[in-house]
Amino acid sequence: MEKTPQEIALIKLRSRLTKRFHKACADYGLIADGDHILIGLSGGKDSLALVELLGRRAQIHVPRFTVTAVHVRVKERDYHSDLSYLENFCARVGVPFIVRDTEIGDEVKGERGKAKDPCFLCSWYRRKVLFDVAQELGCNKIALGHHKDDLVETLLMNLIFQGSIGTIPPLLQMDKMPIQMIRPLCLIEEKDLAHYAQLSEYEQQVKLCPLEKLSNRAEIKQLIQQLERLNPNVRDSIWGAMENIKTDYLPTRMKGER
Repeated sequence: MEKTPQEIALIKLRSRLTKRFHKACADYGLIADGDHILIGLSGGKDSLALVELLGRRAQIHVPRFTVTAVHVRVKERDYHSDLSYLENFCARVGVPFIVRDTEIGDEVKGERGKAKDPCFLCSWYRRKVLFDVAQELGCNKIALGHHKDDLVETLLMNLIFQGSIGTIPPLLQMDKMPIQMIRPLCLIEEKDLAHYAQLSEYEQQVKLCPLEKLSNRAEIKQLIQQLERLNPNVRDSIWGAMENIKTDYLPTRMKGER
């Protein structure tokens, strides 16, 4: 039977994403024999694509590794995903699926009743559950769905708001536990993931985070769009800059000076 234009487009895009996924794994040494990788599955397009790519990759014999997906629900956050859909999605690519619940409780407010950043708290508590589950299952790696745009945006956020040059690394060894954080989607652009989700007919979350469009990251996305008017390839240029740091041409204080 002749394939439809949508099916042809899906096959081509899947091939491109798979190649970039494999390149990231090879370039940054993200997967090795004997790994047990825990995937943080939020239910968004990025984490769904990550489950699909890692699930299919795990079916290849070399390297031999296993994967498990976990969906973390935060009691105080007014958004959620269809758990039946997530479970069936994981089953289609041979990935075991589990659900864990957590709650922030009184830590919504800090000292003297001052409210803490809600995005930080949500992220921190989800991450804590990921580490707990990883240790419970004996996982040595945790995979998160950060893509190329996330790394570029984080670099600019650190530069503008923190006064530092750094981003989310594709591979990070945790200091206090034998677990590595990996980002296998780090060479894939968000627009490609969005298009792939559309062609694959991924189901969207039942309700999105109400704070999603109110963060500094949303403003940085707008800034990059403005910069694209000056240079349509600005994302690639910023990425290239991270791999082309010329320390000899940066200010360096003499030892002992303030």
